[in-house]
Amino acid sequence: MKQNRREFIGTVASAGLLLPFQSTSWSIPQDNKQEKFPLRLFSKPIDNYDFDFMCECVNRSGLGGFDLTVRPAGKVEPSAVEKDLPPLVEKARKYNLAIDMIVTGIVNATDPLAERVLKTASSLGVTHYRLGYLDFDLKTGVWESLQKYKGDMKGLVDLNQKYRIHGDYQNHAGTRVGCSVWDLFEMLRDYPPEHIGCQYDVRHAMVEGANAWIIGMRLISGLIGSLAVKDFTWMTVEGRPRAVTVPIGEGMINWDLFFRTVKELNISGPVTLHVEYPLLEKDEEKLSLSQQQNIIVRKIKKDTDYLKSYLEKYQLI
Repeated sequence: MKQNRREFIGTVASAGLLLPFQSTSWSIPQDNKQEKFPLRLFSKPIDNYDFDFMCECVNRSGLGGFDLTVRPAGKVEPSAVEKDLPPLVEKARKYNLAIDMIVTGIVNATDPLAERVLKTASSLGVTHYRLGYLDFDLKTGVWESLQKYKGDMKGLVDLNQKYRIHGDYQNHAGTRVGCSVWDLFEMLRDYPPEHIGCQYDVRHAMVEGANAWIIGMRLISGLIGSLAVKDFTWMTVEGRPRAVTVPIGEGMINWDLFFRTVKELNISGPVTLHVEYPLLEKDEEKLSLSQQQNIIVRKIKKDTDYLKSYLEKYQLI
């Protein structure tokens, strides 16, 4: 019988075996304290700025660190990870910020850069990474291609165990693997949840299942290693319906139901805030960096404060 993540942790703890896994636990130590839901910023929206500027934005917004892009065209190119990631981690620490989450393009262990990225990241204190995305091969078949990817996950599980790092695949609206959490459950359910799991994104889950998302969340709850949060609403764009990301609290996500369920199911893990609506209007891009930063911070902090209010409401922090 398969154990979910909480059952696994309870078993090894009772056996006195939890210590070897503490560096990859879902509660990340910061300044000698344990946080159940460390709050991080998905760095993509501000990657084009100088890193000091980025750190100042995150600090002023009330977040504890970064979910940093370490992927092609990201803040750090995978091929330069050994050279470029260490100084960013060191600089973040000077701002009292953590880089303990990264976003990668890794989808299997045969990628020649996969081990380099995971080895380097782990040595610098990164405990969680997001995988890249997989496409269904419609010629092979949906189920058949899913089973192939399921087999490919074994190599990543081995790498994750080797480097004491946890990998999560994000559920994402669309037609790729992960558009429904049901496919992720099938792909991941046979592997140890302390090594690999799902980065549960409530926005994308609700886009794909306006009412059924809560059932999918319950299904995959034992495999959730991290949470991605953002909000959305439906708009008509060029005559067609489109899910458009908006500031948290201004969209359609039922945050009470979401956080009540997080508490009920005893889900925990780092939270990556995705600010994927425009941070600057066109005319604001011409402002000074200081003025741009004030606008960016105001928007990110609004989302952060809203998120913290719900964590407090449901006594999750």
